[in-house]
Amino acid sequence: MKNLENIQEISTLESEFIGFIFWEPSKRYCDLESLPLLPKSIKKVGVFVNAYFYDIMEKVKQYNLDIVQLHGNESPTLCRDLKKENITVIKAFALNNGFNFSILKYFEATCDYFLFDTKGRLPGGNGTTFDWKILENYNLDTPFFLSGGIGLNQTKQLKEFFSLEVSKKCYAIDVNSQFETEYGIKNKSELKQFQQLLNTF
Repeated sequence: MKNLENIQEISTLESEFIGFIFWEPSKRYCDLESLPLLPKSIKKVGVFVNAYFYDIMEKVKQYNLDIVQLHGNESPTLCRDLKKENITVIKAFALNNGFNFSILKYFEATCDYFLFDTKGRLPGGNGTTFDWKILENYNLDTPFFLSGGIGLNQTKQLKEFFSLEVSKKCYAIDVNSQFETEYGIKNKSELKQFQQLLNTF
């Protein structure tokens, strides 16, 4: 998110996380000088793509971020260095049917969560879903965020996903583009409807 008024409006829904993208080529790039005061229950997530350690730490301090989400080709070493700073780390991976899940073992000890997104032209925010059944090949214990073009139209697929054994490792549902009125601006009523639907599962 990148608009002060919209951030405050969406924060009233009391989701667990609100994300802020600090990758300048993104149309959702957050260039605010500071973030509004949010409820303590909401974790502030900074999203980075192939950023240097010190650049990430600068944003963490500037915005008082709770979590860092790495959405590029970051190394396990960078993840480990961030964790040493008592930062919660989410490492994102872009999936398709040929994804090699064995690479995740190198990150298991250095990340708090994985995020599984759809492989596309951009590092994220491509607005499309992948075949969630391939997650049945995921055999590690690290909990994950499910991401990639998820919206109100995926209600049936989400119900099917939560019938899979691997869904027990799904910690959160990450939503973005399907709830936008424009880049970085979210539709409160549709997000509220989605929350209500999830609570019926």
